[in-house]
Amino acid sequence: MSTPERRLTPAELLAFCREVLVAGGARPDDADCVATHLVDANLKGHDSHGAGLLPAYAQHMKDGQVNLSALDKVLADTSVILRIDADGGWGAPAGQRLVERASAKAHEHGLAAATLGHVHHLGRIGAYAEQAAAAGLVSMHFVNVTDHAPLVAPYRGSDARFGTNPVCIGYPATPSRPVFLLDMATSQIALGKVRIAANRGVAVPSGSLIDARGMPTTDPSGMAGFELEGALAPLGKHKGYGLAFACELLAGVLSGGGTIQPGTPRKGGITNGLFSIFIDPTAFGDEDWMQAETDAMARYALASPPMDWDSPVLYPGDPERAIAGKRTKEGIPMDEVTVGQLNKTAERLGVAERL
Repeated sequence: MSTPERRLTPAELLAFCREVLVAGGARPDDADCVATHLVDANLKGHDSHGAGLLPAYAQHMKDGQVNLSALDKVLADTSVILRIDADGGWGAPAGQRLVERASAKAHEHGLAAATLGHVHHLGRIGAYAEQAAAAGLVSMHFVNVTDHAPLVAPYRGSDARFGTNPVCIGYPATPSRPVFLLDMATSQIALGKVRIAANRGVAVPSGSLIDARGMPTTDPSGMAGFELEGALAPLGKHKGYGLAFACELLAGVLSGGGTIQPGTPRKGGITNGLFSIFIDPTAFGDEDWMQAETDAMARYALASPPMDWDSPVLYPGDPERAIAGKRTKEGIPMDEVTVGQLNKTAERLGVAERL
């Protein structure tokens, strides 16, 4: 049976997250940025990357797995290439700074490539594509995970060898269409969604999880905490496996942060590598024609008669926008198990605030 849920306002959740992060030792500006990033993920329906991560983040601060005084180290800075080492610092602030700097290069030269290595959890990668799209840029992002036990089995494998290694592509809005946003894990389901399912006492979809014996299961309880039993299945069998492997090479190798192979240290935190490409579409043709063609393609795809008339074809990014509108009005749903975990984290850090 599923557990009951609460409804929290974005403002109260944001204030709570910020206070907990500051109490754990985060610099106020970093706490603002990370808290905003977490709550924005909740608002857009990606609860797996939202405030439910706060207990893990607090533990990482306590264990020294995030560098609270980190400063970006510039490894390369040319007309079209930017390489940054985040020095183990927070993901959202470092990621936003990288997008801002690389976007300026793309505007000047038509495109830019950037890497970010040794950075704490970047969170919802779609946020960085949204940032680039707001600046009028196309962007592509590939992410790998180190410092953490592997989570995803390779195709035809029976144990975990990869992270969830997200891939994200963003395309700027046109006068009649919002931002195109494709943001996906290369596993069949994100780890955070498995943990939320465990907290709620519900099964995960068939084909998304294998147990500790390497057998298919729909029971998420083996991944309820931070000691993992079993593995996530790759998205689309060999296709998701290939994309996950590509993320290891593009994000892990090119960033200098390393891949998830066991020669790279695993201290129990979450460290990401990021490889991003930024493109100014106006450098590739007539802007008016490209926008008209984008709109025509969207109309054509979305006009497909739906198999279920209650579930029409959507433009990538529409689900996040719809959920954000609903949750802004009605509040962010959160199960009582997650609320309890957040309140216990606050108590341990001496924060009086409770959800």
